[in-house]
Amino acid sequence: MSYAGDLTPAQAWEKIETGAVLVDVRTAGEWTHIGIPDISALGSDPVFIAWSFATGELNPDFLTQLGAAVGPQTPVVLLCRSGARSVAAAQAATAGGYTAFNVLEGFEGAPDTYGDRVINGWKNRHLPWK
Repeated sequence: MSYAGDLTPAQAWEKIETGAVLVDVRTAGEWTHIGIPDISALGSDPVFIAWSFATGELNPDFLTQLGAAVGPQTPVVLLCRSGARSVAAAQAATAGGYTAFNVLEGFEGAPDTYGDRVINGWKNRHLPWK
């Protein structure tokens, strides 16, 4: 593993509670139409930096944008839809000098046999979102 580790959504919440920054690496369309994590109860807001765009093209400015939002001394918890893009983002952040964690299951979780994302993930584990 080339990053600090994988966290369940509940463990991610705990890591954020102790000072890590939540970085949502989904696309702008996902933030707008699906929802976002609500960590206001922890006195914080997520940072939104797309790992890739709706076209599938990687964000060439990801590390620059991360550096502008979070100093490398602060651990980051990376979240995507299902926990796949956030692995790549965690690897890149680690290569950029961060202590980076991936959120297993992501925001929406894995699809069921019908393609609906109702099995697991941040939302389905009943963590706050809006």
